[in-house]
Amino acid sequence: MARELLGRYLVHRTADRYRIVRLVETEAYVSGDLANHARLGPTMRNRSMFGPPGTLYVYRIHQVHLANAVTRPGEAVLFRAAEPGAGAIGNPRGPGRLCRVLRIGMEQNGTSLIDGPVRILSGPAPVGRIRRGVRVGIRHDADRPLRFVLDGNRWISRPLRSSR
Repeated sequence: MARELLGRYLVHRTADRYRIVRLVETEAYVSGDLANHARLGPTMRNRSMFGPPGTLYVYRIHQVHLANAVTRPGEAVLFRAAEPGAGAIGNPRGPGRLCRVLRIGMEQNGTSLIDGPVRILSGPAPVGRIRRGVRVGIRHDADRPLRFVLDGNRWISRPLRSSR
């Protein structure tokens, strides 16, 4: 699913405008993955990860919000980077910046990405190659190739590194 989200639009309808970005980088967090927040079961922090597919899971780390799409209970895809679109002011290169540009916070946690305030919409098919590499900024299972990027896109958060 992380690959399938590339090229799709992420849209947040706020009180003053629509904020739109096009996803160019994602990371998967799957069952049996030591970096997955759901690996030990439901908690107050991760309870949205156990919702139905299409649920938005938002969490905070170091005062920064990060957003994920639940793909199946206990699994999710992190939105890592995007191209800015209509109403998106700022640089959505990186998961924290992406949330800042879209104004995604804890109040959107647990909402539907299908009919909630933040939605995933289809976009044009990605042009060029989709590359796969290791995830960024984690300690556990760091060498698993679960990061996906649109090759050569200037908005990816950092260069892609292959697994060892």
